[in-house]
Amino acid sequence: MTTQIVPTMAARLFSEALGTFILVFGGVGTAVLAGSHVGFHGIAIAFGLTVVVGAYAFGPVSGGHFNPAVTLGLATAGRFAWRDVPAYVVSQIIGGLLASTLLYLIATGREGADLGNFASNGYGEASPDGYGLVAVILVEVILTAVFLFIIIGTTSSRATVSFAPLAIGLSLALIHLISIPVSNTSVNPARSIAAAVYGGGVSLVQLWVFLVFPVIGAVLAGLLFRPLLEGVQEADSAPLEEL
Repeated sequence: MTTQIVPTMAARLFSEALGTFILVFGGVGTAVLAGSHVGFHGIAIAFGLTVVVGAYAFGPVSGGHFNPAVTLGLATAGRFAWRDVPAYVVSQIIGGLLASTLLYLIATGREGADLGNFASNGYGEASPDGYGLVAVILVEVILTAVFLFIIIGTTSSRATVSFAPLAIGLSLALIHLISIPVSNTSVNPARSIAAAVYGGGVSLVQLWVFLVFPVIGAVLAGLLFRPLLEGVQEADSAPLEEL
C-alpha cells in the first residue's frame, strides 16, 4: 500500500507564485525584451511554453493555475475549493508582480531603452491594431471561456491527464495568435496587473477591463461545462464502461 503525499498549502501557494512568475517573466519578458526580434508569433509561443513547463513542473503540487481567472473558473465548475481561491489569487498576483519588477530592472539597464506600455493590455489607442472596447471585451470573454473549457476538459478523469499541460500550453499560444492584435491578450488578470504597473498611464486606467472580463469568461465556462459537456462524456463512454 502506497501513501499519497498531499502538498501543504504553503507549497501549493509557492508553486502558484512561482508558476505565475515564470509565465509573466517568460511571456511579458519576451514581449518587452525580445519583441522586436521575434514578433507577435514568437511572443505567442513564449506564453504557451511558459504554461507547458510550469504545468508539468508545478501542476502536481498546486494544480498549475497561474491565473486568477482559471482559479475562479475551476471553483465555479466545482473542481476547486472556494475557500482556497483568495490565497491562490493573491499568490498569483505576487508572483506576477515580482516577475514584472525584475523585468523592469533588466529592461531599464539598457541606455535609451523605450519600454512603451510594457506589453500591457488595452483598447482603442492602446490596442495594438486599434480595436475598440466592445471588440476587446468580446475577445477576452470568449477566449478565456475557451481556455477554461480546454483546461477543465483535459484535466478531467476521462482525459489523458499526462498530456494536459501540452494541450493547455498550445491552446494559450493559439489564443495569443488570435488576440495579440486586438487586446495584446490578457485572459489572465495577474498578467495584466503585472504589466500595467510598469506600463502606467492608460494601461492602469484601462486595467479594469482585463480584471473583469476574463473572470466573466472563466465563470461562464465553469457554469456551462457541467450541463453541456459532462453529460455528453458520460453518455459517450457508457457502452465502454459496460463492457
